[in-house]
Amino acid sequence: MSEDKAGVDLLQQFWIAAQGHAKLGDLDVIVGKAWSQTVVPPAWSFGDSPEFANELLSLVMEDRKTATTSLMQEYDKDEEAIPHVGDLSIILDGQGTPTVLIKTVEVCIQPFGEVTSEQAEAEGEGDRTLESWRADHQRYWVREGYEITDESLVIWERFKVLYSR
Repeated sequence: MSEDKAGVDLLQQFWIAAQGHAKLGDLDVIVGKAWSQTVVPPAWSFGDSPEFANELLSLVMEDRKTATTSLMQEYDKDEEAIPHVGDLSIILDGQGTPTVLIKTVEVCIQPFGEVTSEQAEAEGEGDRTLESWRADHQRYWVREGYEITDESLVIWERFKVLYSR
């Protein structure tokens, strides 16, 4: 079996288990499966390295990280849809194994300079201060090739863990 096929099978198996645990298909017997239950949600990992992905995932699993922030420019460049309340995502560990199913429960699009200390704390990273959040995120996005100012738009998402392996 190819590595790609094995990865798809792992995602499908995780999605089936997550739906049952999170009670996403409770009415299937009565109304049948909705298309949103047959299509596996997007799968991705936090960070830009396997080590960072594992570190951030462990914060999620400890319920310390309940939010994440993306740069609007990343969505514009990749022509990706902006996150919405209700979106589901499968979070992968640093080795690409599906580990957590999350649901987006709040989305704020705002300038980088207007992120609050409460929003920074919800991300659970570093010492959880706004100063640390600003420095770490700016360093990360600059490393990714973006110029960051206080006016740069960011997408801050609060999420809820529905299932973890």
